[in-house]
Amino acid sequence: MTHKETEATDPKGPTGALCTWLAEKTLREIPIEVQNRAKYLLLDGIGCLLVGSHLDWSTLGVEALTAFDEGGEYLLAGWGEKSTSAFTAAMLNSSFIQGFELDDYYPAAPLHSNSIVLPAMIAVSENLKQVSGADFLLSLVLGYEVGTRVGLSLHGAEMLSRGWHSGVVFGGPASAASAGKLMKFSAAQFEDAIGIASTQACGLMSAQFESMIKRMQHGFAARNGLYGAVLAQRGYVGIKRVFEREYGGFLPVFGEGHDPDYSQITVDLNKRWTTTEIAVKPYAAMGGLHAGIDAALVLRKQIGFSDGKPPVDQIKAIRVEVGKAAYSHGGFEIKRPIEPITAQMSLKYSTSVALLDGDALLDQFSNKRINSDDVWKLIDKTTIYHEGSFDQKPHTSFTTRVTLTLQDGSTHQQLVETPRGGVDHPLSNDDIVNKFKHLLKGITDETTSEKICDFVLNLDKQKQMLPLFNLLREPVKNALS
Repeated sequence: MTHKETEATDPKGPTGALCTWLAEKTLREIPIEVQNRAKYLLLDGIGCLLVGSHLDWSTLGVEALTAFDEGGEYLLAGWGEKSTSAFTAAMLNSSFIQGFELDDYYPAAPLHSNSIVLPAMIAVSENLKQVSGADFLLSLVLGYEVGTRVGLSLHGAEMLSRGWHSGVVFGGPASAASAGKLMKFSAAQFEDAIGIASTQACGLMSAQFESMIKRMQHGFAARNGLYGAVLAQRGYVGIKRVFEREYGGFLPVFGEGHDPDYSQITVDLNKRWTTTEIAVKPYAAMGGLHAGIDAALVLRKQIGFSDGKPPVDQIKAIRVEVGKAAYSHGGFEIKRPIEPITAQMSLKYSTSVALLDGDALLDQFSNKRINSDDVWKLIDKTTIYHEGSFDQKPHTSFTTRVTLTLQDGSTHQQLVETPRGGVDHPLSNDDIVNKFKHLLKGITDETTSEKICDFVLNLDKQKQMLPLFNLLREPVKNALS
């Protein structure tokens, strides 16, 4: 193959410049602090992968798809010797990571990076068999960078407001990038893989209401990128210059009506590392609810409820004000009975349960809790408003003001612009380790948990990835049982 055949079609355009960067990038060129943060992000993703693997909807997905797709020996995390094809495994492992709304998110352009890149990378690594930890780390960082940058070019929060499941739409290129880097792609192969992944983009946000499929939709992006990489590896030609093509290009089509910013794909490559901007969730809920949860927790302490559940009858009204993206995504009306997915998307529910319980983790979104009378008494007193001035703030997806009015007429108010875990308030690396251990406690043994943690935090020193995958195969219990 000549040098010309390995180049992108237009090396100076958005697609070509990104593909050239991907092909040329080495691990030693990535700052150590970026590499280190990526290890902790990976650890968080693995914790979410295992805790989600045996939830009821995950089990149903595994049973349905493996009964139809019996072939293959690819890893299904937490399922012992049960296996399936690479593409089905990518879908299911992604659905585990997204299984209980505990996984990472990117505040400026919402997507869940681990659920997109990690499942495809596991499948490719199993296929290649001799992938080193250093190569895995490099591919992981590049996937994180691609997903966030494509999302920024589409003003990701605006995608949510329009009803797209944003990360599912712009996650495919990230999966293709990570898979392709493991396969040692040239710029031309990256261009084909990303073109193939992009043409499969999809995802409707109406999946958040009563369906199970919201859990699996990021798996579409993981699978789509894997398809793109597998086809491109054999010379299957994808869409060239896919981001910028005037007719039918990715950014013109999905950015219609809100002026996509082509420069975001390549601006400050090697200078700005969006990997360090990825948020890790302290709560089991959609990221746009976290500021409201934070506000409820502060108010709970201010009013003196921290020693026990507040008397519901003492609260007269709850007013929650948010920007357009959070209002569109989480401001809908709810009536019981509801499913966990609906509760995890609802401003009304999450604010109320946080005020009552002082937390918003697994227990708060169990079937038993989401239909409890005390929660619904508060939900009935809660009203959600779109506050237009919040749309002008830097973090428009998150700014939230919660106002409690008590029966004595007093009011208590808390404004949160950036939630814990997000921009300016990231979880520390120690916080991430603690979250990982907390999630795995009770569903697997402590020895396995420690081995996974040690492997991941020393990822760049590992000669190959298969020992980690063997640990991930070990059966785990249902986290909600």
